[in-house]
Amino acid sequence: MTHSPLGSATLPDGVRSRLVHGLNGLDVHILEAGHEGPGRPLVLLLHGFPDLAYGWRHLMPILADAGYHVVAPDQRGYGRTTGWENGYDVPLEPFSLLNMARDAVALVSALGCRRTAMIVGHDIGSPIAAYCALARPDMFPSLVLMSAPFPGPPAFPFDTADREPLPARPDNSARALATALAALDPPRVHYQHYLGGRQANADMSHPPQGLHAFLRAFFHVKSGDWPGNRPHQLAAPTAAEFARMPSYYVMERGRTMPETVAPFHPSADEVRDCAWLTDRELDVYATEYGRTGFQGALQAYRVFADPALNAQLRLFSGRTIDVPSLFIGGTRDWGTHAAPGALDRMTGQAMTKLAGVEMVDGSGHWIQQEQPARLGALLLDFARRAGRAG
Repeated sequence: MTHSPLGSATLPDGVRSRLVHGLNGLDVHILEAGHEGPGRPLVLLLHGFPDLAYGWRHLMPILADAGYHVVAPDQRGYGRTTGWENGYDVPLEPFSLLNMARDAVALVSALGCRRTAMIVGHDIGSPIAAYCALARPDMFPSLVLMSAPFPGPPAFPFDTADREPLPARPDNSARALATALAALDPPRVHYQHYLGGRQANADMSHPPQGLHAFLRAFFHVKSGDWPGNRPHQLAAPTAAEFARMPSYYVMERGRTMPETVAPFHPSADEVRDCAWLTDRELDVYATEYGRTGFQGALQAYRVFADPALNAQLRLFSGRTIDVPSLFIGGTRDWGTHAAPGALDRMTGQAMTKLAGVEMVDGSGHWIQQEQPARLGALLLDFARRAGRAG
């Protein structure tokens, strides 16, 4: 399966689409800006779910105008990047966080760079970027995480050699939460559990309202445009607390994601006024996912729940991220609070050079699309400070 680059008519001036071949088993589709002159410092942008490299289109010219070579790949499982196996029953290891980090290393190397000036990860791109900085601080000496806090790698028990060993017990917390959510009235299911299931790809690839309408509702309900987004910190990872979140995070059991978001489809006036995602731009997403389906993108939710792949991450047990770092969220994005305690662990333990937590006022989940100018200003200010610190 091979694909051509995106047509220039869908891209802002100065942003081009091309394929880079032979990277960790992939042919990677990238968008890039600031590519005209050699020697520019590299900024690498890693998207999340169900985004694409295209999601960075508004931000890329801002960073390029500031002197950077800006590159955003379609990540493994997404868009026009090929070389990954598509299906529910294929091996998950290629989609592991460590292998996705290797994809980033391979791309930087192929571009002829020894290091980046900054790596930025949004949503699922956030933990991938975090493991890039954790494993290769020489190549990724400056880190920005967006929407998904990084609580640190899973750890081995510490200082236990002289204690009586405790009986080994499997971590059943996810199963216990699923059981407790199912016992609520009405029964609920966490969105990650749903997205990791076998049926999710078919549900989302062939929604009854059509792919364009489903994606419009999904992008809208997670944005700052939807008035129901009033995120706050959850007191504990309990079913009762999770049930306080919107239904697109904690779904009614038995309902699909297209059925869940359909009631929140924006009005015709709201669609017309949505400058950050026009219908023509949304057509790019509908076309890409109409061709590939969602399974490659959904593999990440299965990776998060896979005991063997999580055990790999214990290689970094006790390690902190020691490069200049920044977290950016939206004041109307539940992503910052979706994992209770993660933000506190990130700020208190996981990062030793965290420059701060910046919350973009009025933005929902899609900060790089909703408020690219504000995001660009935050990134450029951080890059200057991180450069001086380095």
